[in-house]
Amino acid sequence: MESGMTQIRPKSVARVTQRIIQLSLLHGMSPVSPIGFVHLGSFIAKFGDISGGYHYVKLARSLLDKVGSRESAGEVICIGTQVVAYVEPLQAALEYHDEGFTAAMAYGDVIQAALNQLCLCWCELTNHARKMC
Repeated sequence: MESGMTQIRPKSVARVTQRIIQLSLLHGMSPVSPIGFVHLGSFIAKFGDISGGYHYVKLARSLLDKVGSRESAGEVICIGTQVVAYVEPLQAALEYHDEGFTAAMAYGDVIQAALNQLCLCWCELTNHARKMC
């Protein structure tokens, strides 16, 4: 969802996220449910409630293992780690992006693998810059 829809129809992301969560709550969790919850967490954090967003990101990450499919793990980890970096130490974000890269490559999702690598490099650069100050 991230790489395709946000580039083609970015205004529809909120509506699609809402629909994924609505269907998940009505019919049970599916392999797509973690994507909806991680986007919800990201939106909540963007509007200023970082702890509330972090709660939904943790839910999305825990659903990855419970729904029986890690096909969307690269996307979920990449988006969720942007929120996690505000709550947990930056070193944890580095490990999450490394995990996201591995998960994305396991399913052949080179776009999410590249995004995780990009975020990993950015986090490492930021972490190095903080140590220099």
